[in-house]
Amino acid sequence: MRSMAPLNWGLLPPSFLLPSSTRSLIPIVSLSATPPHTTIRTIKSVNTPRPDRFAHHPKKPALNSTSRAALARKAVTTPLRTGLLAQKRGMTAVFDPQTGKRTACTVLQLDHNEIVAHKTREKNGYWAVQIGAGSKLIENTSKPMLGHFAVAGVEPKRWVMEFKVRGKEGLGLPVGQTVGASWFSVGQWVDVKGISRGMGFEGGMKRHGFGGQPASHGQSLMHRGMGSAGGSQGSGSRVLPGKRMAGNMGNESVTVKNLKVLQVDEANGIVVVNGCVPGPKNQIIKVQDAMGKPWPAGPMNLDEILPTSAAPPAAAAPV
Repeated sequence: MRSMAPLNWGLLPPSFLLPSSTRSLIPIVSLSATPPHTTIRTIKSVNTPRPDRFAHHPKKPALNSTSRAALARKAVTTPLRTGLLAQKRGMTAVFDPQTGKRTACTVLQLDHNEIVAHKTREKNGYWAVQIGAGSKLIENTSKPMLGHFAVAGVEPKRWVMEFKVRGKEGLGLPVGQTVGASWFSVGQWVDVKGISRGMGFEGGMKRHGFGGQPASHGQSLMHRGMGSAGGSQGSGSRVLPGKRMAGNMGNESVTVKNLKVLQVDEANGIVVVNGCVPGPKNQIIKVQDAMGKPWPAGPMNLDEILPTSAAPPAAAAPV
């Protein structure tokens, strides 16, 4: 709204509008009069300003849309160091020698984990470590990947995946370095991610846990049917989007959080975690520090890994 000109209250009109008998009194009145008061007319709002609808909290400023601000927001949930790739070997159980409690666990085996590349903020827009595991024949590897492995100085890998890290300090492992099971410590919490076991096309009872139809009272070969899929006029004479129906089950990415590391075997590359892990046997699994737990005081490079205690040498036999 355009502001209006101020009204100058208390000022005398022009001299030509005054009668001739009072014109001689103008100098006296102007000297004795108080300074004029200037009043500015405006509108005062009684409503509090509404918060920005793009702000994540009404009392905080709006979120920035730059890539640097996006990395800063994700820094809390980004691990400090890289994870490793492991293969699921199967499930077993361990006993606690103090309490005698039997705990189900999964055995994960690391297969020649090596650092293939580093992703930096300046070049790639984020910080990450590229891990390669397993082995692959040269004739089964494409030429671009052969050149990628040759630059890193590692043999062709069967699996290559990335692990995002918070900053430059997460790139403590040099390219070409081999990382073993001692990267994880007993008692820490990890998150595992893998592809679940595919089950093919399944019905509603197995896929979503439906109760099925009655087993009697006139049911004819529809005991495991899911029933009606859509209403009439109530739903617009159609099946609503997102309706749980029969379809492909499994074969999707699954993350299991907060699994405790029970045992670590550096010589055989074995890491034993508590509970179950998605996928069948020999499935590749991503293992990294748990995001829902405090970050472990683990090593950031191989120099910080304490060497394993070697067995004392056997005494020489007497001659």
